[in-house]
Amino acid sequence: MMMRRVAPPASEADERATGAAAGSGSTGGVPGWLEALLGTRFFLACAAHPGSPRNETNMFCIDCRATPAAFCYYCRSHRHASHRVIQIRRSSYHDVVRVTEVEDVLDIAGVQTYVINSARVLFLNERPQPRGAGAAAGKAAASPYNCEICGRALLDPFRFCSLGCKLVDTKMHGHEAATGNAGGGVGGGDGSEAEAGGSKHGARPQGRRRKGTPHRAPFGS
Repeated sequence: MMMRRVAPPASEADERATGAAAGSGSTGGVPGWLEALLGTRFFLACAAHPGSPRNETNMFCIDCRATPAAFCYYCRSHRHASHRVIQIRRSSYHDVVRVTEVEDVLDIAGVQTYVINSARVLFLNERPQPRGAGAAAGKAAASPYNCEICGRALLDPFRFCSLGCKLVDTKMHGHEAATGNAGGGVGGGDGSEAEAGGSKHGARPQGRRRKGTPHRAPFGS
């Protein structure tokens, strides 16, 4: 008999803690909610709404410190109606977030983007490198671009494969290194299977300078 893991319900004290600023608790240019986002397990059954059809925990609030950090569609309507909420999606069993949901609160420059279901997305965390003799492994072996942290093959000249790898670089080299102009913030591979898709929108070539001063959300927005 298969058992489905259920996320613990939020306490009243946790609900009263809502309303904190998104950037509170930030250290070294990194917002406190980012590390919480990357460390949260999503797509469990919501304990507060076990019998509801849309009870998978695929939402995350950047305005409060509610527990559990992942919640469902109904929890959003009841407890986070006026908050900024990010919806987590899945691609090849890995968590992704749409670029449009984070680009105004987080500097995503240098992170490889992919086009999945007509929307540009970013992977939250590092993924295993494709292995074997399949198409994905062949593309990975032939790619001239690699993530600077985990070494994963990239489709375009970006620096990182995920927000998690960029966070590691930010902690090692500081805020300025994370927001530098490398790899651009547009472009991305195409396809429902990120490894197997080709480039749909080319990224900005490395070494090419912009005119004027770039204006983007800091990594620690």
